[in-house]
Amino acid sequence: MSNADQLARVGQDRVLILDGAMGTQIQDLKLDENGYRAERFADWPVPIQGNNDILNLTAPDAVRAIHSAYFAAGADIIETNTFSATRIAQADYRMEELAAEIARDGARLAREAADAAAEATGIAKGVAGAIGPTNKTLSISPDVNDPGYRDTNFGKVRDAYLEQARAMQPFVDFFLVETIFDTLNAKAAIKAVLDLRDETGQDVPIMISGTITDRSGRTLSGQTAEAFWYSVRHAKPWAIGLNCALGAADMRQYIAEISRVADTRVLAYPNAGLPNDMGEYDEQPHETASHLSDWAQSGLVNIVGGCCGTTPAHIAEIARQARDAAPRQVRAASASMRLSGLEPFELSA
Repeated sequence: MSNADQLARVGQDRVLILDGAMGTQIQDLKLDENGYRAERFADWPVPIQGNNDILNLTAPDAVRAIHSAYFAAGADIIETNTFSATRIAQADYRMEELAAEIARDGARLAREAADAAAEATGIAKGVAGAIGPTNKTLSISPDVNDPGYRDTNFGKVRDAYLEQARAMQPFVDFFLVETIFDTLNAKAAIKAVLDLRDETGQDVPIMISGTITDRSGRTLSGQTAEAFWYSVRHAKPWAIGLNCALGAADMRQYIAEISRVADTRVLAYPNAGLPNDMGEYDEQPHETASHLSDWAQSGLVNIVGGCCGTTPAHIAEIARQARDAAPRQVRAASASMRLSGLEPFELSA
């Protein structure tokens, strides 16, 4: 069986564990500009410090070690260090032409860590190819004086995602379209993955994770959690859920909303609380884990992990408290017609 199939079987008996934040661990490396550049980019014409994905090329051992630390903490699935590995995002560093190489090496490093962990434990370990939202939005104008203006278009975003997905596919078990603040961006990513499926004949499962940006209960482009699900359910994702922006205390009601309507697995990886005045996260591992354990015991989730501010210590505690809970029972799809704008609409058969 494929790793995805093996994990699906494991997930019938218990909650699966996703990894935690990559950025938090990279910050702990305390790399300066030269640490990001290494020898290869010593003469690069613009600053690249903060381009975490370039470390797939300049500090591969460090990236692989972070993945391995999360597996050691109890993760079943890790995310590749490819959140910004698209031409669109890499344009900030004039590294557009390196996007595919960054994506490929990020996926390869994660695969190496997963295979080593699987060999050591005898248990399947998964790699989710992380596909971030880019720093552009298709639904909202970046110019408050021109609501109709867009500085990119659907085709360009789809093409950027296709290049990224194509580079990662040989090494990943899933594609994870994550931290979605604009559903139209997500649709471009979904279109890219489905087009790649047609191109290669390989059916790599898709996981989708949106972001409720604040306590309004909506994505940045205005959708409720339920409406967001109706907008992407055509992709038949392996899992649907939420990550980032909120801590677990504030995210619970929106995960419950998705859990109520989704006819697939539910995924949740909140931040370690909300950031303090210094932009740092204070929520301790046992605090984050207690929330996710409650969700698991309440039958809301199938997969849990952590986003911003979470560390291997958080994942170890989440695994200890939540992994043995019975997974949420996936509801059967109904024959209702479901539509969505900013709000959901359901017409029962």
